Amino acid sequence: MKNNISWSLTPLAGAVATALLLAPAVSPAEQEGAGGVEFDFYGSLRLQYETADPDGEDSYDGFRDAYSRIGFNANYEINESLNAFAQLEIPLDLANGRVQDPFSGEDEDVRIGKVGLDGAFGTVAYGRDWLPYYNAIAFPVDMFYSYQSGFATYTTFRESNSLMYYSPDFNGFSFAASYSANGGYDDASGSPDDRYQVTGSYAFGDTTLSVGVDDANGEQNTRIWGVSAMHSMGPWSMGAKVEYIESDQDAGAFGDDGDVAANIYAAYAVGQHIFHGTYANVDNYGGDVFHLGYAFNWMDGLSLFAEYYYEEEATGAVPASRARDTGRAGADFPEDGSNNVFMVGMHYSF
Repeated sequence: MKNNISWSLTPLAGAVATALLLAPAVSPAEQEGAGGVEFDFYGSLRLQYETADPDGEDSYDGFRDAYSRIGFNANYEINESLNAFAQLEIPLDLANGRVQDPFSGEDEDVRIGKVGLDGAFGTVAYGRDWLPYYNAIAFPVDMFYSYQSGFATYTTFRESNSLMYYSPDFNGFSFAASYSANGGYDDASGSPDDRYQVTGSYAFGDTTLSVGVDDANGEQNTRIWGVSAMHSMGPWSMGAKVEYIESDQDAGAFGDDGDVAANIYAAYAVGQHIFHGTYANVDNYGGDVFHLGYAFNWMDGLSLFAEYYYEEEATGAVPASRARDTGRAGADFPEDGSNNVFMVGMHYSF
């Protein structure tokens, strides 16, 4: 589930500054990796041209950003067994020429902003980042290149003011947990509750199995349970997940008690070519969903893709208007009904 989240850079900026100030003074050579704070700058430019047919709206075609981003990682080795790190990543909406998320618009001007420690105990981080439930449960079926990727899930992707922990590997077993202040659903007064997530995974050979829970709380006491599987076999890779909502709601809408989201994904890679597809059935958020794609890894860092997406019910994956017509506002939802879109595009990462 994509959601609009506003976030301020101020708390993280202070934490990053403090972490770097506490590190010993370093020369430019050390900043490049000679023993001091190491910086790695990166980016990914992602743009597609789409022709869309949203139900109840005029058909349109035009450019849409597919989650471009630019950022940096900073690492400092405190000692042989402890490493401090920071990451800042901002979204770039290439279709509108703005620093914003193509779905959330100006409400999201930071994708990732975190500081943390990594050692034999695992990894602990604070800030805004991908959450454990998404990583373990939703990610195995979120493998497409277009803007339309990743909608067929009930969970959120990233939350601010989050404390996250990832364990080391214990003979294939690992677990993770997170706490997101005010990251859950609204309570009876309209204020957001806190959000809690816990996941566990077991990896053996080319297979990974995971279970998880996303406790979003809120007025309806919503809790999302999930299981997933990933497997690779030669040129084939496959993924599947099932999510189940436990809540006090019975309104024929998103979040109803007993709602299920089930997804299957398969991909075949040969040389520079990838052929992949997914089918999902998501109660009260998309219904039947089909997503087919082809990608050509042309050269280092550059991929071209073509995809087709269909949803039985509106999710925002096929907005009511082309990107340039929504500007800072982000994606607008069409009237409830079947929507489809065909798109071609490119990813250039550096």
